[in-house]
Amino acid sequence: MLQDPRTVELALIALMVVALALAAAVALLYRSQTTLRRRLRRLLVDGEGMGLDAIAADLEKVDHLGERVAALNALQRDLERTGQRALQRVGVVRFNPFTDTGGDQSFAIALLDALGNGLVVSSLHGRADTRVFAKAVRGGRSKHQLSTEEEEAIRQALATADV
Repeated sequence: MLQDPRTVELALIALMVVALALAAAVALLYRSQTTLRRRLRRLLVDGEGMGLDAIAADLEKVDHLGERVAALNALQRDLERTGQRALQRVGVVRFNPFTDTGGDQSFAIALLDALGNGLVVSSLHGRADTRVFAKAVRGGRSKHQLSTEEEEAIRQALATADV
């Protein structure tokens, strides 16, 4: 079959073309392997002993960080909502309600949250007794009659900066 010299020449040319194509493919694969080895060496940082298994484990940890960040963000939102209702604004006014006693022993103290809700507590100190009053506050106002000192304590509390 391959007796014809022309057929033998064509077969040799075809084999040389295939051999050249295979040599080119091998060269490309060798170049790719060299690039991968160089990248792997950079990844392994001068032989610190960290193998591919350790790197894969670290990558798995990084994947879980997204879930943890989302959980922390949800917790932060919950804490902000809770913090809005915590007492964080305080105003104190000391005064002397009676002319016959000395010193500013009486006081009005407003204890409010971020929305101006809470209470105002007043103490009237006299010679014979001390009286204490508490009044609810909603949005910086009370449905009860407020003294000038109680109103001033609420104004002070509302004027305090958020913590």
